[in-house]
Amino acid sequence: MSEPKSPTPTPAGDTYKGWVFKWTNYIKGYQRRWFVLSNGLLSYYRTQAEMGHTCRGTINLATAVISVDDACNFVISNGGAQTYHLKASSEVERQRWITALELAKAKAARMQAESDDSGDDFPPSSLPGGGGQGGGSQNSEVQSTLRTLGSKVEDLSTCNDLISKHGSALQRSLSELDSLRLTGEAGDKIRQVTERATLFRITSNAMINACRDFLALAQSHSKRWQKALQAEREQRVRLEEALEQLAKQHNHLERAFRGAAQAHAIVDNKGGAGPGKGEASDEDDENEFFDAMEDAPEFITVPADPQFHKRSSSNASGLNTDLCADDQSLNEEPLAMNQESPSQELVPLKKRRARIPDKPNYSLNLWSIMKNCIGKDLSKIPMPVNFNEPISMLQRLSEDLEYHELLDKAAKCHSSLEQMCYVAAFCVSAYSTTVYRTGKPFNPLLGETYELDRRRESGYRSLCEQVSHHPPAAAHHAISDRGWTLRQEITVASKFRGKYLSIMPLGTIHAIFEKSNNHYTWKKVTTTVHNIIVGKLWIDQSGEIDIVNHTTGDRCHLKFAPYSYFSRDVARKVTGVVMDKDGKAHYVLSGTWDEKMEFSRVMQSSRGGENGTEGKQKTVYQTLKARELWKRNPLPDGAESMYYFTALALTLNEPEDGVAPTDSRRRPDQRLMEDGRWDEANGEKQRLEEKQRSARREREREAASQRASSQSEEAVDEDSFVDHSMKSAPHDSYKALWFESCEDQFTGEQVHIYKGGYWETKELGNWEGCPDIF
Repeated sequence: MSEPKSPTPTPAGDTYKGWVFKWTNYIKGYQRRWFVLSNGLLSYYRTQAEMGHTCRGTINLATAVISVDDACNFVISNGGAQTYHLKASSEVERQRWITALELAKAKAARMQAESDDSGDDFPPSSLPGGGGQGGGSQNSEVQSTLRTLGSKVEDLSTCNDLISKHGSALQRSLSELDSLRLTGEAGDKIRQVTERATLFRITSNAMINACRDFLALAQSHSKRWQKALQAEREQRVRLEEALEQLAKQHNHLERAFRGAAQAHAIVDNKGGAGPGKGEASDEDDENEFFDAMEDAPEFITVPADPQFHKRSSSNASGLNTDLCADDQSLNEEPLAMNQESPSQELVPLKKRRARIPDKPNYSLNLWSIMKNCIGKDLSKIPMPVNFNEPISMLQRLSEDLEYHELLDKAAKCHSSLEQMCYVAAFCVSAYSTTVYRTGKPFNPLLGETYELDRRRESGYRSLCEQVSHHPPAAAHHAISDRGWTLRQEITVASKFRGKYLSIMPLGTIHAIFEKSNNHYTWKKVTTTVHNIIVGKLWIDQSGEIDIVNHTTGDRCHLKFAPYSYFSRDVARKVTGVVMDKDGKAHYVLSGTWDEKMEFSRVMQSSRGGENGTEGKQKTVYQTLKARELWKRNPLPDGAESMYYFTALALTLNEPEDGVAPTDSRRRPDQRLMEDGRWDEANGEKQRLEEKQRSARREREREAASQRASSQSEEAVDEDSFVDHSMKSAPHDSYKALWFESCEDQFTGEQVHIYKGGYWETKELGNWEGCPDIF
């Protein structure tokens, strides 16, 4: 060929690059291509200039088979889906690639095994060497170094195997050379021995370099390991001392409180009304509190004296009166102070289904679709139903009401601070249904609705409508006979980042209680789906939520801790503090978003000393015994074969009579997917999306025609009235049917609020105004 001689492939860290001839077809034969080996993936390009924008193909070496055909040819295959027939310019160059590919394959296999383990539901504290936030930076560094050293050891092992293999081949060649007489074959055998010796030298050099890297890394980190070990020992000693002193402090406070109680009892017997000697201890400046450990949570809780639980409002003058009243209500069963109940028990009128058809086991090459989605909004990319679950986003939004009883309890609370605890628990409970749900809900069509009428069973009914398509936005309104209203408009933004998928819900959730007129607002946190390409899919929630009571000024700050391999904390942890308008803490919330939440009454708080390099102070809360606020319901039997649906989710797509023709239950592609007919569902999905695009184009034509008509009238008569809003009207003039757009008075956002009429229309059975979207 007229191509210039291929340059020697050059390694750059874990990356290996070079020209290799690749078999294309019987007409063109082998063609020169630029190959790049990086992070366990072998990619190729027509030229080096294509590396920035066009990849011609990629194969994952973790599951690939590497075989040698002859002196210069070798084959890479991943089991039939992809096979590369390659040819190097010489046997030496081929062996360089084989060595690099074997090393990359070993690393990729280890990375895949570690990635599979990362999604297991084990607490981080059970992992070896898992550092908590208190020892964070040092343990992270040690773990990183150990993984690097382990990788180098594996490299040495791989190189050792290759040396053994090439050494045996060299020995066989030498033996054959010794047995030959001086004939014409002697020259060929000598050249073969020379090439074998060259291969052996290349592999030996690779092993020597790996040994040198290992030794240099070990030497540079030995002193650092010693310091880290010493720091861990000193930290343990400090913790033991702090624990001992804390126990002494607890005993001191207990004795002081008992003395104060006795003194107060004596004063009461004498008819005195003044406070006892020890009752001002709640504000005693001499009380000693300890610093939080470095990188610890924002606050620390310690148990209060058990006698706090038995105090009544008559003998607790050392504390605020309203505090004791709330405390009394919280030490009983959560709703024992409210005995309001309907005159008759609500019983279901309809038996709901408890199963749906099992999920079919269809295989799909995820990477072949997702590689074209990197950096794009997934709401604008057509996806097969293989990635979906058989419910729509409107139904998924209605699942927020899975634990509606928390709002029922909140509506009965006399204290706004206690009510805030239940609202916070309801906010967290909405994420409990997502822990195993890796499927994507169907994107609703514009104008699609979903009703969830549980008025007879649970006292509420809910309506959702897709009010916008780009960006996709859904409005939700739920009202309960038990004194609360929930409304929200959520726009979902999603980005595929290669290794994970980020889902960012945008919008504000409102909860309004009729009896107290309290109005709460909050936003959702970010959902992350990990291991999109390799490994087991798993979901995490992370971020912070501020729940605000706009009536009283009370606030609750919730923190969803992101999962960390090195954290000693329980996975999926959520912590929070409920404060009044003055910033005084009244309750501490703790738990996990997938299991349960607990609350503790704050009896006393104090700022700790400086902690960490930034000099931050930690708050120490002295609390009563924690009580359960919410607990997740167990999944139905066989949930793993039914998309991990909860008991409520199994009923969401159950056919019902009398619903609107735009209801998600009537969507044909979703129904076909639930029945296991995925190929037909994909065809229906494409038909519905094309029908939606046609409807949008028709609306744009009508809007353009109206604008042209207005401009024509204005040209005929300059004094004639012209609706100038038509000039700036968007091309798509769609308006929601059951919701109207307005400005939210609390957030200032432009939102859609339920304008009424749906349930009245349902009673009449007159759906003439509904669009034909299915």
